Formats: sequence, structure tokens, C-alpha cells
Amino acid sequence: MVFFTADLHFGHANIIRHCVRPFASVEEMDAALLANWRRRVRADDTVYIVGDLMFYCKDPESYLRQLPGKKHLIVGNHDPLWMKKVPVERYFESVQPLLECSDGTHRLVLCHYPMMTWNHVAHGSYLIYGHIHNNTDGIYWPLLAQMDQALNAGADVNGFAPVTFAELLENNRRFKSAHTALA
Repeated sequence: MVFFTADLHFGHANIIRHCVRPFASVEEMDAALLANWRRRVRADDTVYIVGDLMFYCKDPESYLRQLPGKKHLIVGNHDPLWMKKVPVERYFESVQPLLECSDGTHRLVLCHYPMMTWNHVAHGSYLIYGHIHNNTDGIYWPLLAQMDQALNAGADVNGFAPVTFAELLENNRRFKSAHTALA
């Protein structure tokens, strides 16, 4: 099975307040993120992490050892800090700033940052991004909300767990619908 996630921010206490995450502490958040991952992902599954796996994490390897699956990291703005402490080739199948691939059915472009256009967009490819968490206040939101082929893989939009492509589509449809109706 193939899963997608972004912006987990293991170790980052301030992200709870910043994104209004439903956790009382960073320890509670990290435990829930780990449990959700391990409940869904098996060793032979593929997981695309679309940036910001950790931030202010004291022991990155202790988390990486607990995350099953064949992991591909699309580097986010906070990842270089913890990546300096870890032999990334031990934990990831690939590490890159942008990835063009397929899940077997869909053409995909994965980038931590949302983009207005990407390769093969006119032919039905999808952009899977992170970075903005659940923020709908940015000047970019009205445009992104209209882009059915741009999918936010952020944990804040996807139940704090890695999700399949079908779940990603549905979660984004629901999130965009709820947040454009309010505008």
C-alpha cells in the first residue's frame, strides 16, 4: 500500500498551539502520531513524507526506528536541521526536494511547498504538498481551494496519520469544502 503524510513536526511543542492541534503536550502529540503511523503502515508499505517530519527533535533516530515502511522524504524547510544528526540513507529509500512519480494509477508531483502549476497538470497529474498545515488565512488559500488536483498531505488535514491517495482526495475535498463555504 502507498501512503502520504507531511508536517508531522515530531518534537515541536509550539506546533500544537500554532495549528490548534488536539494535544495537551508534545509528548502526547508525538505518541499519537507514532501510534497512528504504526496502526496503518506495515514494513512493506511505501510512505511519502512531504516534508517537515521533525522540528526541535532531540533524538531523531529514536523516532525513525519506530516508523515502519519504505520511506521517501521530500525535504521540507525544517528537515535539514534534524537530517544533520542522522545517516538518512539508513532510514529512507530516497531523499529529495521534489519527486515526480506514480502510485500505479496517478501521475504525482510531490513538493513540500504548494505550487500553482506542475508537470503534466493539464493531463490530470496531481500535486501533493505540505507546508501550510491547516492554514486558510494565507493569500494563497483562495487559489489552492479551487485546485482539485492540488492535495495537502499535512497531518493537520489528514487526521494525524498517513493516508492513502483515495483518503487524501476525500480529506482535501472535505477540508476545502468546509473552508471555502466560510469565505
